[in-house]
Amino acid sequence: MKGLLSGLIALLLTFGGGYWYGGRAVKKAQQEEVDRLNAQARTKEEALIAAVNTTADALRKTNEKAKTAAQQRDAAITAGTYKLRVPVKTTCPVYTAPDTPASAGDSAGEARADLDPAFGKALFAIAEEGDRAIVKLNACIEMYNKARESQK
Repeated sequence: MKGLLSGLIALLLTFGGGYWYGGRAVKKAQQEEVDRLNAQARTKEEALIAAVNTTADALRKTNEKAKTAAQQRDAAITAGTYKLRVPVKTTCPVYTAPDTPASAGDSAGEARADLDPAFGKALFAIAEEGDRAIVKLNACIEMYNKARESQK
């Protein structure tokens, strides 16, 4: 009976020891897998951050260039060196002498009117606002696509 009891205790200790050792081995393997996946996620995250920063810098530079160009254009409009003209319809015919030569800048007798500088600036501001929105949307789409690619 004593031998049977010692065999049973030895069997239980062997089973318990194996169970404990196996649990430790599984936990160690799981931790290694978690560490590997965390490192992989960090690499993807760093790539995504770099892509977002690159896109944001490009958007910032584009906005700065557009702002500079708008300021230069507005200054030229204010100074009068950049005139805004639109064609207009005339209701009465304009008489020109047949022997009068046409000037070099004449556009085949088409009547034109100068726009008020403030109106021209406002018109350009509306167009610029639309351009900025489109550029911002394209940058957002580009960041989304980069984020989606980095998750693969």
